[in-house]
Amino acid sequence: MASLVMPALAQGEPIKVGVIVPLSGPAGPNGQGVFHAVQVAAEMVNAKGGVNGRKIAVISKDDESTPAVGVTRANEMVGEKVALVIEGWNSPVTLAMQPILARADIMDITAVSKADPIVAGTVNPYAVRINSSNGQDGSVIADILANHLGAKRVGFLTQNDAYGNGAQAVIEAELKKIGKPFEVVVTEKFPFKQTDFRVSLANVKQAKPDAVVAINAAESSGMPALIQQYRQAGIDGIFVGAVGTILPTAFKIAAEAMTGVVSADVYFPDLLPFDGIKENLDFVAAFKKAHNQAPDKGDALGAQALFVWAAAANATKSLERKTVAEALRGKTIKGTIFGDMSFEANGQAKHKHTLFKVTDGKTSKLEVLK
Repeated sequence: MASLVMPALAQGEPIKVGVIVPLSGPAGPNGQGVFHAVQVAAEMVNAKGGVNGRKIAVISKDDESTPAVGVTRANEMVGEKVALVIEGWNSPVTLAMQPILARADIMDITAVSKADPIVAGTVNPYAVRINSSNGQDGSVIADILANHLGAKRVGFLTQNDAYGNGAQAVIEAELKKIGKPFEVVVTEKFPFKQTDFRVSLANVKQAKPDAVVAINAAESSGMPALIQQYRQAGIDGIFVGAVGTILPTAFKIAAEAMTGVVSADVYFPDLLPFDGIKENLDFVAAFKKAHNQAPDKGDALGAQALFVWAAAANATKSLERKTVAEALRGKTIKGTIFGDMSFEANGQAKHKHTLFKVTDGKTSKLEVLK
């Protein structure tokens, strides 16, 4: 009798989904948003029958934006016997966790981290990433610099890690492809947790750049501090935020200093085409109900990671890592909060970027650049 009862019990047990993001420190508010969005998405999936007839239970762990801590958290998720880990705000942390999860044969979806090696297949042959990559973003920022701003003297304020250095390298390479004359007149590098940039900005001002690209993933601490100090330094060059770094958390702190910032992103809850996508409107409404504010891009990426995994798991009637990953990589998942989302063969999601200029930092008003 036991052999008949136990499988039925197992079938009814919740499926554990792990979320590993920074819940404290410089990116803590952003990581908390990702976790909350995954919770909202899980409730929405559960309301429609769950995954393979089972409910989803979400477990969160704080990676503290530190690779060594991320490794510990990944090992803890292995012990929790999760079916999926949604991870990644900082690329160095993601890269440190990947081999742990791969060895344990746990499905691993990167929500936010952008470094190109994440989907190179060298550590995780079944990698999937929801956010745009450094490679995709680099051509967009290069286009802004060369074709929208006409910048010939370019400066960089670059986070000194796999994300920041990789992003700058791609932007420079893409500028060379465009073929218009440009010169990198200054590069200042800094650690992820830095919040005082006055020395670096003095060097930037002396170089007299036409535009400065800021690559800073600490959107609730370092980036708004950098923008405020940039204005205080009186630098004339246009401030260009790396793709995806100009989030509501930066506006809350930097406020009017955000006015004039130019950037691009892949998700806006209330702009075209997202304001016409039913699945997005449902998610935005559910997130607002739960947290009394609209989701930002990071939140949407976390939720999207769960939605596409659930769709693939239900379509294949499997939780097995290789089976689910192969239902995503090189395929298209229809009816998501991003519309129909297609993936490259290496697991990288395809995106269309929207270019914008902040016209009023105090009210977060944006002008879409054509």
